[in-house]
Amino acid sequence: MKKLGEVLIPAEAIRTRVRELAETISRDYHGEDLLMVGILKGAFIFLADLVREISIPVQIDFLGVASYGPGTDPSGEIKVFKDLNQPVAGRNILIVDDIMDTGLTTDYLLRLLRVRNPKSIRVCTLLDKPSRRKVEVGIDYLGFQIPDHFVVGYGMDFNEAFRYLPEIHRITAS
Repeated sequence: MKKLGEVLIPAEAIRTRVRELAETISRDYHGEDLLMVGILKGAFIFLADLVREISIPVQIDFLGVASYGPGTDPSGEIKVFKDLNQPVAGRNILIVDDIMDTGLTTDYLLRLLRVRNPKSIRVCTLLDKPSRRKVEVGIDYLGFQIPDHFVVGYGMDFNEAFRYLPEIHRITAS
């Protein structure tokens, strides 16, 4: 059984960093067409808060991707359960994800979207666990780097629990 552990990143630190990321993204894409692609389900709160802080017009779409089974380790198999509704050809795409772990999911998504001929494609992730990386993938906009802990809160879950928490916690064994 898993239980909620200590707070790794408090809510106020998240709010501050989201604001900073939004300012940078707004500056980088000023005068450009930007489609922000949220990765479901974990990134939905991060994307919503980020969009509210961005000062330029953006469009939003979602990709539903699963790389975890019922446990705390990535399965290695990536499944797309919801594709984009909007075309990406000729557009600036910003993938917005909750966490970069092995890099396998992001690498898969970059390959999936590049064949659709976007003008540009960048990656924004709230959390990065570089010690878990199996595939090197660049992160253009990063919230926080964290140690190798399974985390929940701020949209991220363990078996669909804990998404509602405003801060990010470590999960521990009971």
